[in-house]
Amino acid sequence: MSTEMPKAFDPKAIEAGWYARWEADRLFVADPSSDKPKFSMAFPPPNITGELHMGHALQTAVYDLIARYKRMTGNEVLFLPGYDHAAIATQNVIEKQLAREGLTKEQLGRERFAERVEAWYEQVGATIINQLRLLGASMDWSRLRFTMDSRYVRSVMTAFVAFYERGWI
Repeated sequence: MSTEMPKAFDPKAIEAGWYARWEADRLFVADPSSDKPKFSMAFPPPNITGELHMGHALQTAVYDLIARYKRMTGNEVLFLPGYDHAAIATQNVIEKQLAREGLTKEQLGRERFAERVEAWYEQVGATIINQLRLLGASMDWSRLRFTMDSRYVRSVMTAFVAFYERGWI
């Protein structure tokens, strides 16, 4: 065993191992049956228009600080992760890709365009989740939400119908 101290700290060698351990120990998974006071916070979902930027990193750090503080002060914390389909913004990204290929969304057709958006969502969504993990975000990944998930869409529709029936909208 070497006792020589490295000349520089290599965070990548350390951080990935610790984060994997935290996830394996389920430190970020909220237990709804806990007797602790409950605290929940939804992460404002980034759009799937590309990679995260410095503003997202700052926002993640602030929200994560709050979640960790609440855990350390005895709360059962649900820090809910998600990402947003950003319909118009995502459509613009896909249309620009198509333009570089000499195509339009009309030429592609509705079904193939939707498939293209779905493929983009899977690629970019995975990148965003990986970036949030690299930032050390203490989110409950077992409850990850996407604004176009069928369960999520149903709950939003149910809420809007109820609001309409009550005359709120």
